[in-house]
Amino acid sequence: MRSLLALLLLVQLGTPGTRSALIADRGLKPSDFPQLKKLLDNVYVFSDLHTLGYMTNDLIVITGDGVLIADGQGSAPVTQKLVDQVKKLTSQPIKVVVICSEHGDHTGGNAAFPSNVTWYAHPFSKNTLKLTERVETVTDKTTLKIGGAEIQILFSGRSHTGGDLEVYLPKEKVAFLSETYSNHIFPSMRTAQPTEWITTLKNVSKLDADFVIPGHGFIEDPALMKKELLDFSKALEYVVSETTRLHKAGLRADAAGKQANWGPYETWTGKERNAPIAIQRVFDELDGKLK
Repeated sequence: MRSLLALLLLVQLGTPGTRSALIADRGLKPSDFPQLKKLLDNVYVFSDLHTLGYMTNDLIVITGDGVLIADGQGSAPVTQKLVDQVKKLTSQPIKVVVICSEHGDHTGGNAAFPSNVTWYAHPFSKNTLKLTERVETVTDKTTLKIGGAEIQILFSGRSHTGGDLEVYLPKEKVAFLSETYSNHIFPSMRTAQPTEWITTLKNVSKLDADFVIPGHGFIEDPALMKKELLDFSKALEYVVSETTRLHKAGLRADAAGKQANWGPYETWTGKERNAPIAIQRVFDELDGKLK
């Protein structure tokens, strides 16, 4: 049986030469999950398997007066695994849950969190999820002081959803970017604001962070994670530029998909599924159909 240390090294480094978000391409199986990665003494990333074959990540911040969780998982049983993992790490209760992405693969299991947590969400996400109790809204920047820790909850602009938030620990230099950033996954734009997303990525890239944690994909060496963030930004710019070219050529969205040249992003995880959606979304933006 593969040792835990070997598993963690494999998750961090992957198979040599392999750049993929799919766990199968890294030699992992569903039975290898969930995974826990320690970033610092009080900061962890919990990861479980998305139905599409890559990892969904959550941030755990342990303080002297409670625990903050950023994002959850897609179902109550899987989110319960996250809650149970926190209990193994500390006797401190979960007090705050930040909804960085409102999408179901991050919120579908929210019922598993303790009933007395305080939720933090962007107003757009609050309305979408119909949150009514113990919810604080974030429209720019909210700074929490919990048990001696400073935790910033940021709205850096719309990106993958209408209310994306990030969690930043300035002392620890950790930035959890949720679905604003996915590691080596072709940009998913089902509810995105394509050109705003480009600006949002520029904003979060200015954070003084040693660790930049994606909402999906592998958690790897810190320097590689920062490079992947830059690569994801370039991928998004490329997708918007290529789709704009096809739109200007007068093509319909379905025909554009057949002529699109995705260049270095042709082999990125999720391209077959995400590219047609991205084309339609950019077309809608160019046609003034997005709000």
